[in-house]
Amino acid sequence: MKIASWNINSVRFRIDIVERFLREAEPDILCLQETKVIDADFPAAAFRALGYSHLSVHGQRMHHGVAVIARVPFSEHDRLDWQANREARHVGVRLANGVRVENVYVPAGGDVPDREANPKFGQKLDFVERMTRWSEQLACPTLLVGDFNIAPHPSDVWSHKQLLGTVSHTPIEVEALNRLQASNSWVDLGRHFYPPPARLHTWWSYRAKDWAASDRGRRLDHQWATADVAASAVSHRVFEEARDWLKPSDHVPIMTEFDW
Repeated sequence: MKIASWNINSVRFRIDIVERFLREAEPDILCLQETKVIDADFPAAAFRALGYSHLSVHGQRMHHGVAVIARVPFSEHDRLDWQANREARHVGVRLANGVRVENVYVPAGGDVPDREANPKFGQKLDFVERMTRWSEQLACPTLLVGDFNIAPHPSDVWSHKQLLGTVSHTPIEVEALNRLQASNSWVDLGRHFYPPPARLHTWWSYRAKDWAASDRGRRLDHQWATADVAASAVSHRVFEEARDWLKPSDHVPIMTEFDW
């Protein structure tokens, strides 16, 4: 079973590269974030044409939005409001083997890492805190994936020293994410397969004229599994080459394969 996650930054605008990824990587499940489309306009037909006939979407016009598409059946779904303002930032499903797949888009948090000066930063911290409270009560095998918008390890960013004051890598965000991870038996699958200090990036800004030459990346996208699920993980891959595809997202897909 191959499960992928990708902040696509508008699924309709980038449907061509999504289709390319599905054809080349052949994930069984793809979790998308920042789809930027209401449910009625989600391009379901394009996915069904490639054999991905099972969909759970939670959309919002022009902003946010998450979706789970699969060529294997799933049941149930929930839409948890960790943002506490009804933004479309989460959707979860249950697979036939009982594993839950929770797809999340954590807020970016603005530019200033100060709750008082920048309310968006406070919303981000509160979002992660609500996830932590949820995680503490979690009692079923679960895979948590998505754009966490936090790069926790020094080797998750191109320069730990220069980015310590930059939102996504500040100590307060890292501490919040560490509390979330400690709230259950979570295994960070990326770092399970590529332990620090290995370079591991999933996002490169559009501001760079040549993203590969400057290589100022960050690991903002994650796949975490509870210990029972992590035990069956056999590989993890970052599709860095997708950053060079036509009309790319600033994020690239990540994918874990499980022996199920």
